[in-house]
Amino acid sequence: MAGYQRIDRISETLKHGLVEVIRGLKDPRIASMTSVVSMSVTKDLRFAKVYVSVLGNEEEEQKTLEGLRRAAGFIRRELAQKVDVRYTPELIFEADHSIAHGAKIAQIINTFSEEKHEREESEE
Repeated sequence: MAGYQRIDRISETLKHGLVEVIRGLKDPRIASMTSVVSMSVTKDLRFAKVYVSVLGNEEEEQKTLEGLRRAAGFIRRELAQKVDVRYTPELIFEADHSIAHGAKIAQIINTFSEEKHEREESEE
């Protein structure tokens, strides 16, 4: 169990450092509203899947992912300078749609609530 706690702690440290590095990038392909949602590091710390969410349309998301993937080596070097770990994992960027999905669900709930409220008012 202690090994998992160590990996989780390293993963969180890497995630915070990664957020700083991504914010500092000057690549025009990378959207300004890019969030690192989560990060999954392998047990041997050689690879890390980074799940990012981009606020915008599908095209902006694709451009951002391509920009991050092409800059992965640079991002890894910058991350190694910011975070004190023995080995900085190779970064694999993936899209995460959970924030957009949550926003869509919230919108549906709000629409339903408004319709229900309107029906109740009209019945009175």
